[in-house]
Amino acid sequence: MNIDDFLLGIDPGSSKTGLALLTCSGEIIRRRIALTTNFEAELVSFLAGVLPRVCIIGNGTRSKEHQKRLMECWPQCTIIELDEAYSTEEARKLYWQLNPPTSWRKFLPLGLLKPPVALDDYAAVILVRRYLEQTT
Repeated sequence: MNIDDFLLGIDPGSSKTGLALLTCSGEIIRRRIALTTNFEAELVSFLAGVLPRVCIIGNGTRSKEHQKRLMECWPQCTIIELDEAYSTEEARKLYWQLNPPTSWRKFLPLGLLKPPVALDDYAAVILVRRYLEQTT
């Protein structure tokens, strides 16, 4: 695939940052939660040679700092800032869609279940999918 075929999603945070690489059709290629203090190194490792031209980043905590770091490291990347309101709630729904509960948990309403993992990477997926919905 060409670099134009991938979109990078970033859900910035003070201690951890969600990363997601998706196709232009919204398919998840990979996702990860990176330590914010080691953002650049973890992003290089996460991208593994893929250099997307478009990065969708949430407008929350430390967004401007992340954007500045992105522009310094990848000046060819177009950065699009999106409102990340309710992205965590949507990320929780996405988590359960991709990881349906098993055993007795499958009988409980999903709203009562707490995912056993942090959701920052799922929130990054949500941001890219919001962008795709707005542009199609």
